[in-house]
Amino acid sequence: MKYSKKLFIILLFSIAMAYLESAVVVYLRELYYPEGFNFPIKLIPDKIILIELGRELATIIMLLAIALIIGKLFIESIAYFLFAFGVWDIFYYLWLKVFINWPESLLTDDLLFLIPVPWISPVLAPVLVSFVFILFSVFALKKTERGIIVKYNKISIAFVLIGVALILTSFVWNYESRLNSVSPVEFLWGFFLVGLLLLAIGLLKPILSFKE
Repeated sequence: MKYSKKLFIILLFSIAMAYLESAVVVYLRELYYPEGFNFPIKLIPDKIILIELGRELATIIMLLAIALIIGKLFIESIAYFLFAFGVWDIFYYLWLKVFINWPESLLTDDLLFLIPVPWISPVLAPVLVSFVFILFSVFALKKTERGIIVKYNKISIAFVLIGVALILTSFVWNYESRLNSVSPVEFLWGFFLVGLLLLAIGLLKPILSFKE
């Protein structure tokens, strides 16, 4: 099966997963945030938080599982997972916009994840990361389809790791205070943008500069 068909299958799966994810969030907000999902975040029962943690972990496992099933090589599995994650993340927000007209804008604050601590950022931040993931995946899979395996040197790997560290720092920095602050919640845009640039360079430069 060609990579384009595999990508289409992953695309459909991820869009459907995003629908399920957003539907659950709609139910939770109707139950616990009927007045609207705004900062400071109102605490929900510990039992529900534990279930939410399990749901988040289950979502990642499902996205990873289909990537491992479809990908034959290690780089393919990574690419399919990042593609699935990126599509899922973007369509999660698109479905929420359809269902409850949220977020109001790309700068609306959101609680992204709870594992291992709360991740907080404007909606735009994870969407930008997802676009980088999707671009990398498409280019990487196009190369592997032609039998070309692009190798990453230590510099590229360092760029990716530092980029991820900066992005994660911007998400989880001072999370306790930010959970209890009023929107717009403070966000380390400088850390995030530098991290995003390093991540993009680290992932894409070896592929785009590779000479066949």
